[in-house]
Amino acid sequence: MAPRSIPMAIILSFVTCGIYLLYWIYRINDEINELAQDETAPGGGLVIILMILTCGIYGLYWYYRMGEKCDYIAQTKSSSNVLYLVLGIFGLGIVSVALMQDTINRVLE
Repeated sequence: MAPRSIPMAIILSFVTCGIYLLYWIYRINDEINELAQDETAPGGGLVIILMILTCGIYGLYWYYRMGEKCDYIAQTKSSSNVLYLVLGIFGLGIVSVALMQDTINRVLE
């Protein structure tokens, strides 16, 4: 697991019309679950499939859960889960994913 460049990931997400964003979500899901040592959590592939099948509704739940896990791995008492959920509701899910990546990058340092 290595830190990922957030600006490059955002650029790739726009250039590939969201395909890289799906890969990025897949990788972030697996990395956060590994860092949180949550072996019962669904894998990245299942998360992507559920997001597609529910037309994004599962994505809102996923943002909320990942916010809790990000707080856990960063050992903070903040409410990232609510922030990620609100950003997702207003169509700014890529910002939530970037914040998750920032948490991963900080933990890996």
